[in-house]
Amino acid sequence: MALSMKCNVKSVFRFIHKSNSYRILFKAGKATGTTSLPKGQVFSGIQPTGVPHLGNYLGALESWVALQDEYSTVMYSIVDLHSITQPQDPQLLRDNILDMAASLLACGIDPTRSILFQQSQVSEHAELSWILGCLTSMPRLRHLPQWKMKSKQKNEGSVGLYTYPVLQAADILLYKSTHVPVGEDQIQHLELAQDLARIFNNQYGEFFPEPRALLSVTRKVKSLRDPSSKMSKSDPQKLSTVFLTDTPDDIVFKIRRAVTDFTSEVTYEPESRPGVSNLVSMHAAVSGQSVEEVVRLAEGMDTGQYKNVVAEAIVQKLQPIRLEIQRLRADRGHLESLLAKGAEKARSLAAPVMTEVRKLVGFY
Repeated sequence: MALSMKCNVKSVFRFIHKSNSYRILFKAGKATGTTSLPKGQVFSGIQPTGVPHLGNYLGALESWVALQDEYSTVMYSIVDLHSITQPQDPQLLRDNILDMAASLLACGIDPTRSILFQQSQVSEHAELSWILGCLTSMPRLRHLPQWKMKSKQKNEGSVGLYTYPVLQAADILLYKSTHVPVGEDQIQHLELAQDLARIFNNQYGEFFPEPRALLSVTRKVKSLRDPSSKMSKSDPQKLSTVFLTDTPDDIVFKIRRAVTDFTSEVTYEPESRPGVSNLVSMHAAVSGQSVEEVVRLAEGMDTGQYKNVVAEAIVQKLQPIRLEIQRLRADRGHLESLLAKGAEKARSLAAPVMTEVRKLVGFY
């Protein structure tokens, strides 16, 4: 989620939090000098595009769970308004929203420690998006990488696709969020939220905080069939992606078929041996060990033997999550009730913010 402020190494300070699962980016001149993670308000969203895969879990969801113990208010939204920038089957979308809710709960998102809700059930998101859109220039949006990439793929793009970064900014600012867990590919969208906070504040008076990015430091999980690409739900190669609902047999089969190379030794050399290095990285992440430790443990094994070790480690990590997703999926009423309660909590925070925004803008 993003805006203007060119982001480079010179313009940010980075430090690693003690949990080693995420880092915080401060703009130059804003760092406090302390190494303790500040309390604040966290917001992030995830599209309901089906059950998450291992890369989603290790790259984002595991950190989301940890953040529940680190910040005073943590909000996670299933951003269904964003999902309709692409054509959706209505019944499939309804199912995917509940599947995503089940997946997040199974991974450890706890409604007693965070607010989990469905974006479209809080109308203030769309209202603030319109107001912020009126403060955003078309050239500013046109230069965002996601628009250039997705519109090129489709040869044209919808108005919703063009303006969805403004809705992302509204998602964040609506709750006066101070921190946003994002991937590096979303930094420019977060900069948009920072810019819009400044523009609004300059025009109407100091109101919105400028949110800071929390970047996961977990290594990106690569495709099992093409380690030059990220693991993806949309990958047409069915053996490339490990889903949280895969059975142990599914996982073992996919890992055994993972692309490696003709060298039998297990080493971590991402540039020259991306396939084996991807297995090492996944093994380290799911086991909680360092890359050096898992490579040391693999001494004397060939890559075929090592694949069995990696598969077993992934099975042990994901099996409880898979079983919990199955249990939660069986009770749609429970999931719908949890999301309704989350939306009520979210609205209680959004409503007073929008009341003040309306007053500042001059609506009353």
